[in-house]
Amino acid sequence: MGTVKRVPSRRRGASALTLLCAMAILAAPGLTTGAAYAVPSPPAAPAAPAPEPGAKSLEQVRKEIDDLYRQAGSATDAYNLAESETKAQSERIVEIAKLVVAGQDRISTLKDRAGAAARAQYRSGGLPPGARLALSDSPSSFLDGADRLRQGEKATTDLLAELTRTQGDLERYAKDAGALWQKMEDNRAKKEAAKKEIEDKIKAAEALENRLAAEEKARLIQLEQDAQYQAQTAWLSSGAMKDVKGLASDAGRRAVQFATAQIGKPYVWGAEGPGSYDCSGLTSQAWLAAGRPIPRTSQEQLRLLPKVALKDMRPGDLIIYFDDATHVGMYVGDGAIVHAPRPGRNVTMAGAGSMPIKAVVRPDA
Repeated sequence: MGTVKRVPSRRRGASALTLLCAMAILAAPGLTTGAAYAVPSPPAAPAAPAPEPGAKSLEQVRKEIDDLYRQAGSATDAYNLAESETKAQSERIVEIAKLVVAGQDRISTLKDRAGAAARAQYRSGGLPPGARLALSDSPSSFLDGADRLRQGEKATTDLLAELTRTQGDLERYAKDAGALWQKMEDNRAKKEAAKKEIEDKIKAAEALENRLAAEEKARLIQLEQDAQYQAQTAWLSSGAMKDVKGLASDAGRRAVQFATAQIGKPYVWGAEGPGSYDCSGLTSQAWLAAGRPIPRTSQEQLRLLPKVALKDMRPGDLIIYFDDATHVGMYVGDGAIVHAPRPGRNVTMAGAGSMPIKAVVRPDA
């Protein structure tokens, strides 16, 4: 999939409203948590016509579309992981190539030294020490020479040992490079498979939505917002935000400022900005802008970043969603997150509890 179409003009007002909300949060001293963020209950849209007998309800269609985008999100995580691993493997192969060149130069130098030592021995006649002692008129002079000879023999032994080590290094580099090439090929295959799955799922979701009439599409958007509102309301009612009073760190403040500045930009799978983002592309770039590089995917962010308790959450922390950790948003304070939701939607603010929370992680712990 290339780019995602921007939302119609009638939804731009909602984007402007979320931007104003974000600015209000950023203006709060220390990005504190005050009144909990409540997803506004959308005005009622015209009722959709009753479905024909045996046809799916609009709510069933919404859930089916949501499930398809969730599957696309999972495949996007797999694609992004394969992409980042391929990049790391490519960089390592370049490093190995430099080591191979340096090793070959070293072997050339060692061979030159070994040749010089062999020529010097040839010029000395190559007589064994005992024979030269017997032929020498001055035993003391010979003993001095024998000491130098022993030093020379040690140097030659060391030279040959270093030559052997360097040749062994080159063999190891070749083996490592071969393994990395194979991994790169495997990752390319994974990327292609993930790309196809992403495109297939998004195409299926779009096909479902495109079959809806205009009033049904409006109702579908309302159903999405209703589901978020109900989930956020239930989350707040559970007392989840009662003890959350953390203040943003300096780095966390910078990350939040970057992330909220992207509000209104479209979701595009695999994108890392500056014009579009996927969910983990947004969070990883926000923390990179704050001076803290973090893993590229939501699953790796969960696996590698320190986890914190929900009550200790502070602005800048990342909230990982769903059991398979396929979505991530950045907590910005007051019970809200900024996130890139899915294809067809823009970077926006939402309630932190509007999706099932798996864990909270802290990039600057």
